[in-house]
Amino acid sequence: MNHINHTWTQSFVLAGFTITGIWQPLAFLGALCIYLLTLVGNLLIIGLIQADSGLSTPMYFFISVLSFLELWYVSTTVPTLLHTLLHGHSPISSAACFIQLYVFHALGMSECYLLGVMALDRYLAICRPLHYHALMSRQVQLWLAGATPVVGFSAALVPASLIATLPFCLKEVTHYFCDLAPLMRLACVDTGWYDQVHIVVIGMINACNLGVILGLYGAILRAVLKLPSAASRAKAFSICSSHITVVALFFGSAFIVYVVLPGIQAEGMDKLIALVYALFTPFFNPIIYTLRNKEVKEAVKRVTQRIKTMLKGPEDW
Repeated sequence: MNHINHTWTQSFVLAGFTITGIWQPLAFLGALCIYLLTLVGNLLIIGLIQADSGLSTPMYFFISVLSFLELWYVSTTVPTLLHTLLHGHSPISSAACFIQLYVFHALGMSECYLLGVMALDRYLAICRPLHYHALMSRQVQLWLAGATPVVGFSAALVPASLIATLPFCLKEVTHYFCDLAPLMRLACVDTGWYDQVHIVVIGMINACNLGVILGLYGAILRAVLKLPSAASRAKAFSICSSHITVVALFFGSAFIVYVVLPGIQAEGMDKLIALVYALFTPFFNPIIYTLRNKEVKEAVKRVTQRIKTMLKGPEDW
């Protein structure tokens, strides 16, 4: 009787990017610089919002929560990216691989829900200004911020646990971190049913969340167009533009990787586009939220002046 040789592998090998010659150290240094700047940028945003009372509003509170999530989100995958860029093929234990997969998707879905919460905050601020502070009290802010990772980490249990039960016949992951599609390509069995579950859990939930965000911004757009002056309309649009940009980057790149590419079987492209939402989006978020934001610039001036005053010696007072 013939038996199919299914191998429950104890480890995988991350293939990473095929870069040789002078480009290898340059790619490593580039990724390292972006990673360090991402950490510094998000830490500065958190510190600035905590240090300046002028930023003690629900909008900036949620921005600080987003920056906190981004610190962990980018740190889940970039270390393995740096290792593969420096050493080429990198072994990773199956346990570490599945944990990375789970944490990455849990943080990603947490961020997805948080973007929805931030859209709700903007909706209440613009469409319900008289009741805004009552509806978005400090207790409500804390509850929404606390519920975000609970929902994200709970939802990610389903795809991560299903992947962990698959038998794998191959070991080389054609990616720089453990993700769903590259791992399923290594399985010894048909993964069509798993694909359907992942579409329902990840695709449908995130699509519904995106639908809620678009619906809220549709209501915001209608309210803004009814404002009497062009200056007030411009101010309202400027407040929302940063969040809309982040939503477009996050959902756009994730949609391409998890919906478009699996349908056309574009192996290798997923890791390129994954750089957008796993590395570049956390890097750009602090820039997007601060570059054209007058309130943040004024807060930086106030905090800087306060630090300068504290550093002055008694002879300078």
